[in-house]
Amino acid sequence: MSIKPLAYRMRPRTINEVIGQQHLVGEGKIIDRMVKAKQLSSMILYGPPGIGKTSIASAIAGSTNYAFRTLNAVTNNKKDMAVIAEEAKMSGKVILLLDEVHRLDKAKQDFLLPYLENGMITLIGATTSNPYHAINPAIRSRCQIFELKPLSAEDMKLALENAIKDEERGLGKQNISVTEEALLHFARASSGDVRSSLNALELAALSTKPTEEGIVEINVETAEECLQKKSFSHDKDGDAHYDVLSGFQKSIRGSDVNAALHYLGRLLEAGDMPSITRRLLVIAYEDIGLASPQAGQRTLAAVETAEKIGFPEARIPLANAVIELCLSPKSNTAISAIDAALKDIRSGRNGEVPAHLKDAHYAGAKELGRGIEYKYPHDYPSGWVKQQYLPDTLKNARYYEPKETGKFETAISQVYKKIMGQK
Repeated sequence: MSIKPLAYRMRPRTINEVIGQQHLVGEGKIIDRMVKAKQLSSMILYGPPGIGKTSIASAIAGSTNYAFRTLNAVTNNKKDMAVIAEEAKMSGKVILLLDEVHRLDKAKQDFLLPYLENGMITLIGATTSNPYHAINPAIRSRCQIFELKPLSAEDMKLALENAIKDEERGLGKQNISVTEEALLHFARASSGDVRSSLNALELAALSTKPTEEGIVEINVETAEECLQKKSFSHDKDGDAHYDVLSGFQKSIRGSDVNAALHYLGRLLEAGDMPSITRRLLVIAYEDIGLASPQAGQRTLAAVETAEKIGFPEARIPLANAVIELCLSPKSNTAISAIDAALKDIRSGRNGEVPAHLKDAHYAGAKELGRGIEYKYPHDYPSGWVKQQYLPDTLKNARYYEPKETGKFETAISQVYKKIMGQK
């Protein structure tokens, strides 16, 4: 009988063993409350691969002692679902983890819906796609939707340490010695994917020849080989990777093409596609923003191309994006404006929506003064009419402070100044 992979063996058996996702499974949080109350509802868990969707589903089952079954919406057919439905009829409840739930076709969906309605099957759908766009409304409306976050480096390190120590399910019976540098590389270079990290650790443990004393010594070079990602070996304090990312963004913000390409090269050598692509998309909207709105669209196209073609060719569209972002005009007016608005909201400066803006599409609304004296802008030649939109407490607030950085923002800033002047 084949031995199951380490990542499979180390799956949490109860909610208390889940690492990360504390916004869902932590003490007093929604999934923790559902499990303790034994009032489970169907749910959809979405997020990147390897961050705990299956783990949470199996932990819920382990914490409630309900039967737990796993199917795939693509590879399993309606007959497979019928078997689980029969089991649910006999036992009263089955928890069904349905992977790739966004690929559920109409026939399978129609079969499942009655069992979700009567509670015999508690569906836990797992998907990497945004369920608000990818999942049929009939299923979505019957499920709670929970977003899972990538695990932090600290969470990843804890998962690795548990696997190294655990004698029952992990590598604890082997005499393994992992250097701190190697452990940090396993934790950081997997981009929050604990499955990938644990599988790489197991590969290192199985492929490393023991010393004469029988010790399996795993160093950072072995970790690099098993993950196929290079380590920032100079990273004594564990901050070098983030320092490079910071230098990368600040070089683009400062329009230094050569420095930005240097830092891009270091990130490429580390094989960190997720960090590169995420940072480029942030830069396109945070630092270039309204000065060149098309840069955001082109950056997204470059990112999608890079992800599709993979390394080493991915370096080409990524370099295109970096050079364009460096040499684009810069504007931070959008992030400054929304942050200023949020600051007011978080400090309690909300106020009531003006009466003439309130919804007037229900019986009795007019009697309450809702929507009265609202001026419809399209009735005016300019498409704009002077009236108050902000609450009284904020009626003079100004969040957007324009800059004339490029053709686009110069044009919209002139419109903005004209409107504000007329006010």
